[in-house]
Amino acid sequence: PPAHSHSDWIGPPDKHSNLRPVIFYVPPEESALERRLREARQEAQASNQRFWARHNRAFRQEKEEFIYSRLKAKGLEMRDESGQKATLNAEEMADFYKDFLSKNLKKHLQYNRDWYKHNFRITFLMGQVALVRALRWLRRRKKNVEQ
Repeated sequence: PPAHSHSDWIGPPDKHSNLRPVIFYVPPEESALERRLREARQEAQASNQRFWARHNRAFRQEKEEFIYSRLKAKGLEMRDESGQKATLNAEEMADFYKDFLSKNLKKHLQYNRDWYKHNFRITFLMGQVALVRALRWLRRRKKNVEQ
């Protein structure tokens, strides 16, 4: 982002995780509480990035292996005579998706728990930051009225 920017910047989707990375704006006079909030947001983003990159990599690899094994069992190659990649029908792929989700259920449950923890922490910090800013605004307003 340009040096004069005063907001977060969101990039194009990552090729591994499909998540859009965020470059967080750091105000010049960031308080310790605001820094904690930004760092919590960065930590949540990094955690999501790691999980979905690993998950998507495993998904693609296992999907390819499943398709290969099913085609091999049928006596077919990965590519047909015209060079097109051979595919399976929707019912066969549904078997893969069901098995993959069942096999990864615990990972998804743990991810959801972690996701909620990150978001509760971020929400709590956002509330604290908003309260501090509101009190600061009220103090300034009171000071201006007294003058």
